[in-house]
Formats: sequence, structure tokens, C-alpha cells
Amino acid sequence: MQSPGILVVPACILIVDDDTERTGVLRERLAKAFREHDEVLALRSMEWLNDNYALTERNPLLAVVVGQWKGWEQSRIRDKLIESYPDVPFYFIDEAGKTGGGDNPEPELLETNPIDDRIRRIVRSLGDNGEGRQAAPPGGRKPGQKPNWLFRGLSGESPAIQSVKNDISLVAASDSTVLVTGATGTGKEIVARNIHFQSPRRLKPFVPVNCGAIPPDLLESELFGHEKGAFTGAVSDRKGRFELADGGTLFLDEIGDMPVPMQVKLLRVLQERTFERVGSGKARQVNVRIIAATHRDLDKLVAEGRFREDLYFRLSVFPIHVPDLKDRIEDLPLLIEEIRRKLKQTGSAGVSLTTHAIRALEGYAWPGNIRELSNLIERMSILYPDGEVDVGDLPPQYREHVEIEQGPAGHDAGIVPEPPHFHPDGLDLKRYLADTERSLIQSALDEAGGVVARAAALLKLRRTTLVEKMRKYELRAPGGDGDGGGS
Repeated sequence: MQSPGILVVPACILIVDDDTERTGVLRERLAKAFREHDEVLALRSMEWLNDNYALTERNPLLAVVVGQWKGWEQSRIRDKLIESYPDVPFYFIDEAGKTGGGDNPEPELLETNPIDDRIRRIVRSLGDNGEGRQAAPPGGRKPGQKPNWLFRGLSGESPAIQSVKNDISLVAASDSTVLVTGATGTGKEIVARNIHFQSPRRLKPFVPVNCGAIPPDLLESELFGHEKGAFTGAVSDRKGRFELADGGTLFLDEIGDMPVPMQVKLLRVLQERTFERVGSGKARQVNVRIIAATHRDLDKLVAEGRFREDLYFRLSVFPIHVPDLKDRIEDLPLLIEEIRRKLKQTGSAGVSLTTHAIRALEGYAWPGNIRELSNLIERMSILYPDGEVDVGDLPPQYREHVEIEQGPAGHDAGIVPEPPHFHPDGLDLKRYLADTERSLIQSALDEAGGVVARAAALLKLRRTTLVEKMRKYELRAPGGDGDGGGS
């Protein structure tokens, strides 16, 4: 059973395969490879493709699709995986054991050793170079580029967030202490989780603790544990967060709120890698990586004597600053799309925003950052379930800086296409509509700077639908690869 306070990747692995014998072998191997996960779910392809089937309330850690699939079948399964679980990597393995997109066939999949080897490769590829949902089309990713699913919660293509992703990739492989700074609601804990799940410690616990939410007289016991009888109410021995995180990562959130006396004890642990439970004189060794985070100005706190300078230097071996949403506002459409998808995955009603509503939100200051944005989208999904939100539907503070031009139906005026010029011989309607659709898609791609997900939002289409239309019209995203580049 999972220990209290320990967070692991959601405990579910999905297998899609029509061969029940092979499915049984895969289920057994995957269960052994991921022992902390209590569910390996196997489905036949038609069960998976039926829209009336719901997997679980949890996202799977990964999906493995096995079989000899025709191109259109594989495309349907791939699109469903992307639509249903956009942040989850998946693997296609054909009946000879060759991973989808790979060049080196392997022996028959049903043989025990090749299966074990295949699963080991999948395990290693998590956080490395697996064939997942964000894997590049034929031609591969750029050298050293991480699959985007690793950066869940960090959607965006802005230089500011790309710098954060690059820092995460650089520091993840090491054991260096990291200090994550940024305003409230920017996603500092998401950064910490990404560092952990890309590190060699990813199969060990990630243990968060909010230093500002625990009373000072209880914080020592919370971090280091206590012995039975150490104080009133200590009726049994209790492990602290350091012991629970042994082998993994301890995330000290709001480290700037930690009392000075506790800072002294934390500094000792960082220096000596040993600690003592409250009420015990026995030193215990611990192997944890420390990631700290704060929204406070630690330089100012050090100058005021409220934060120890030596602890500050110990924590800030590798600093990462998470930008405010207003400093990466070009990422707003992608963030909205990600929040909408996650709401739908939890069973909430869907909601869409018009282009004018998104542009209104781009002009807002966002003092609450991504947390405020997430709250807004959830509120809109409750007020307008499965509906469309226009500028006038937004709460006043989000639209007071824009002028709303009302159309006949009370919504903001949209783009009215110019009527076609009819030739005496008539008009080829099918060709005219195709040319118009192609032109609008190209304009949206240009407007979105080649980011397919953003262009899909402008056109009020699903990303997978837009990708298929791009293939149909042989369109390529500017600077992209023509199949979702830049998303």
C-alpha cells in the first residue's frame, strides 16, 4: 500500500490487443515492471474505440498497443489515445515485437525473453526517447529534444517557458539541489514533479511538504518523524517526510516561510545527510534529493535576517525561475486547451472559448497566473456546460479592458465571408468550399505561428481533426512538419 504523503504516477497501465494469449503475457510482464501500479487494464481494440467505454477516473501511466494494424486502424487508435489521454506516452508494437516507428525488428513477441527485453526498453524510454504521443513523425525529433508529455502542466512554446523546460532537462539527471522561484500559481510544484519524473529517481517517491502550512511546533516532527513518547500525543513511532522520500525526491514548498530555528536543522541535514527523529538520539542516514520552492524574495529575507544565508546558498545550487503568465501570454491558447482536456478527463462538462474571448483574456494581467486561469475555465464549464463562451460571457474583470462589438444575436461580431462572384457558367460549389477551407486553415496556421493546437482553437476544431485536414490539403505548419509541428 502506498505510504501517506507519497505521490506516485497514476496507477494504471493500458494494453490494447486483440490476442488474449499475448495480452495475458504482457499483463504479467508489465505488472512486474511497474510494481507500484495496482492495475494493468487490457482491452480489445473495438472496446477501446467504442465511445461509450470509459477507462478509469485516472490517467494511465502509459499505453501499449500490440497487433498487426492496418494504417487506418492504427490512425484511429492513435487519435483516440491523443484525444483521451493527451499527456500519456503510448507504444505501438507489431506482432514481431518491433516498436512502431523503429528500424530494428526483434524476435517473436510471445517468447519470454524478448517480451522482458521489450518491457525493459519501454521502462528505460520513459523520460528518454520512447515512441510516445509527442514523438516526432518520420524523421525523428531534434537531437536531445524531450517528448512534450514529460512537461505536463508546462504547455507552451514561448521563449520563457522553453527556457524552463531546458533547465529541467539539464538538471534532472543530476542530484543537485534545485530552488524553484516564481509567483503564486505559476506552477512551481509542476516544475519539481517534472524534474523528479525525468530523473533516475522517478520510480521512487516524490514527497511534497508545504513548509508554510504546518505549525512551527509540528514542522520538525513532520519532516524528521518522532519516537513513541517524544511528546504528548506521540503514541507510536512515526516516520517523517525525509524517511518517506528515501531514494526519491523531497519537495519543500514555500521554503521562505520556514521558521529560522528549523532552518538551522534543515541546513545540518543538507550538509551531513543525517537526521534524528524527535525524541531520539540515533542518527539516521537518508538519500533524498531536495527541491525547494518559494514565491518570496529570499535575497530580501536574507538581508532582513529572516532567512539564513548559508541555507540559501545550499538550496540555490541550480535556480529555476517560473515566469508569470503575463510574461508568456502567447501560451494562453495552449494552456486553455490543456485545462479543457483535463476537465473533460475528470468527467466535467466541456466548454469552448471564441477567438475574441481568448484575445480578451490575452489582455488581462493574470495576478493569479495559471491557477487563476484554471479556476476561470472550470467556472465557465459549470456556467456554460458543453457551450461556447464569448467575450460578453466572461466575468467583468476579464473584459473591462476591451470594447465588445455586438452582433445581431448579442455575441461579438465575427468574420462574414465576402459572397462569391458567380460566373455565367455557374460555380463549382465543392471546389469553392474546399479552396475556402484550405485558405482559412493556412491563415489560422500563419496567425498561430505554426502552432497546430492554437490554430485548431482559432478554427474551433479538435487538433486531430485539423491535422487530418492539413494532410488532406497537403498543408504544412510554418516552421513545422505538417503533422502537428509546433504543438
